[in-house]
Amino acid sequence: MALRPQYRRVLDAPTPVHEDLIDYLIRTTPLQRGEAARVVLDVLSYFDETTSEFVRRRHRELQAKGLTNPEIFKRIEAELPHRAVAPPQLSLRQLRRIVYG
Repeated sequence: MALRPQYRRVLDAPTPVHEDLIDYLIRTTPLQRGEAARVVLDVLSYFDETTSEFVRRRHRELQAKGLTNPEIFKRIEAELPHRAVAPPQLSLRQLRRIVYG
């Protein structure tokens, strides 16, 4: 099974996966080691997602729900400042360029 690019970035990072966090999840949840490692990997890859990747992913997700582009771009514009590391404010034109080039 091929890994998604964001997983590959996390796995190839110089910092190893956080074993102490995996151990904590095993102690405090019903997760097994493999499941806990996957959760950590998912969280790390989520926070490793670039602004462009986030915008494209959210556009696809919202489009699949039937929203129109004006609704989608307004929603993405509102979501961006709430990311873990908020990117600089992007105009609607910049958001469109990320999606459509």
